[in-house]
Amino acid sequence: MASLDPVLDKDGVRLTVDEATATVTLTNPAKRNAQSPALWRALTEAGRSLPGTVRVVVLRAEGKSFSAGLDRQAFTPEGFDGEPSFLDLARGSDADLDATIAEYQEAFTWWRRSDIVSVAAVQGHAIGAGFQLALACDLRVVADDVQIAMRETSLGLVPDLTGTHPLTGLVGYARALEICATGRYVLAEEAERTGLANLAVPADQLDDAVRDLVGALLSAPRDAVIETKALLSGAQQRTYEEQRAAERAAQARRLRDLAGAGD
Repeated sequence: MASLDPVLDKDGVRLTVDEATATVTLTNPAKRNAQSPALWRALTEAGRSLPGTVRVVVLRAEGKSFSAGLDRQAFTPEGFDGEPSFLDLARGSDADLDATIAEYQEAFTWWRRSDIVSVAAVQGHAIGAGFQLALACDLRVVADDVQIAMRETSLGLVPDLTGTHPLTGLVGYARALEICATGRYVLAEEAERTGLANLAVPADQLDDAVRDLVGALLSAPRDAVIETKALLSGAQQRTYEEQRAAERAAQARRLRDLAGAGD
């Protein structure tokens, strides 16, 4: 792969852009890409820095682990340099705590924007916040060594980085509750079988599999993909008849655009 100058490279996050494809890479393998507020702000900035030409965003991580989750330093009295510790946050007002968590969540929300398709390439550990970051993407390709777990409950916490909605949508309420409440590992075969992963491949084939998927995503016209994503993402909130109407309206827009392009 050709080396690209990064658009952003800070706090464990690097963003590169190659025409219609952007790659966001977690770059702290020595700490298994553990997450912090600074990393979350960098992820938010990466989303805001995407050029309008980007159609597909790949999320990947350096090293053997995708992300081992929240850096435990957050729970120490010292916290991170220049950051309030989580213990200090807990002593603040409800409004301040809510606003802070909402800011953290912004790192996880932009991956499902209507104008892009996001793909997470997941190897090794994807724990807690790491699992939720993978869930933030539209699609997931996992290596056969993947170990996924939602460990927040074992720490006396809840998953609060936007992961509960996609998890429940993918595997259903009962399995989502069991995964979160037990904190157990989900391995590659189960991830693919239950829909957590679109594809599971040998670890040495992960990059190639993601590259093939990106190529396939880029092969269709952009506007058709955007309309289709909007139809599918809203389907669960619509009745059957409402979805039929949404399909008709979307198709009418596409036909008019195609007819206009032919004039």
